[in-house]
Amino acid sequence: MSKSPTDILKEAILLEKRGKAFYSNVAEQSKSQAAKKIFTMMAEEEDEHIKFLSRQFKAYAQDKKFVKPDEHIEDPNEETVVRILSEDIKKEISAASFEAAAISAAMDFETRAVKIYSERAEEATDPMEKETYKMLAEWESGHHKLLHRLNEDLKEQVWNDNNFWPF
Repeated sequence: MSKSPTDILKEAILLEKRGKAFYSNVAEQSKSQAAKKIFTMMAEEEDEHIKFLSRQFKAYAQDKKFVKPDEHIEDPNEETVVRILSEDIKKEISAASFEAAAISAAMDFETRAVKIYSERAEEATDPMEKETYKMLAEWESGHHKLLHRLNEDLKEQVWNDNNFWPF
């Protein structure tokens, strides 16, 4: 049985709230300043998604339709900030650390979000609902790319780290 738009919105809001909680906790527990900044930034983004989805939920509950999503404006500095933080993270954490494990878990989390949103964008018949989920899928996909790049950098570092090898 296919889920109603309300069910999907509830699921999406819950997913984003879990993401925000996860990122906030990692930011709090991390000893790396760069990791703190990146995970705080991710938590703030998830918060934006929660607000965005909540507006859609309210609109749908009232009028049984989605509203045109506001254009998502990427912060032009974000890419630069992430590049700088990525370099700092490599200096501050090891590839076998809590932060690296969190990056890996976050990637799985973002992959799941992209899948849910992409599938819903495909299924949706309401053009605004379609646009809403396409935009969310792109947002989360951006997060996934960022995390993937960090993960690859850390993996590269571990292969070059003599302490990693047991012999």
